[in-house]
Amino acid sequence: MKITKPLNLALLAIAGLTFACGGGEKTTETTTAEVAAPAAPAQEVSLEDKYKDDPIYIKGIEKVKGSDCTSCHMVERKIVGPSYADVAAKYESTEENVAMLAKKVIEGGVGVWGEVPMPPHPALSEEDAKDMVRYVLLLKK
Repeated sequence: MKITKPLNLALLAIAGLTFACGGGEKTTETTTAEVAAPAAPAQEVSLEDKYKDDPIYIKGIEKVKGSDCTSCHMVERKIVGPSYADVAAKYESTEENVAMLAKKVIEGGVGVWGEVPMPPHPALSEEDAKDMVRYVLLLKK
């Protein structure tokens, strides 16, 4: 095979130089650090995956997705309002808190999470709001 083009000659020279400098050499030595290295940590399961079979989760997420909640809230990240996980961290999942938070969802409010007001949702039934709040409180980290 004749090498007539300068590009082919340059590629052949680079490949030869790489191999000569040890680019193609493999070693089989194992260091103590490699043997004693801990296994990779298990992949963290998202909150949504953790509860996907829970009836409270199923009922609540269905109602949340059918509402305008997702325009201001996300599960694990703050956008306009707090994340659901932050709300769950702040409030215990008790019937008193569920009733109080459901009332806040229906009536709206401002001041607990900053100065951006949460608009009222008067068309939302108390039972639907409670299902949504139970879902949110389930997402505690």
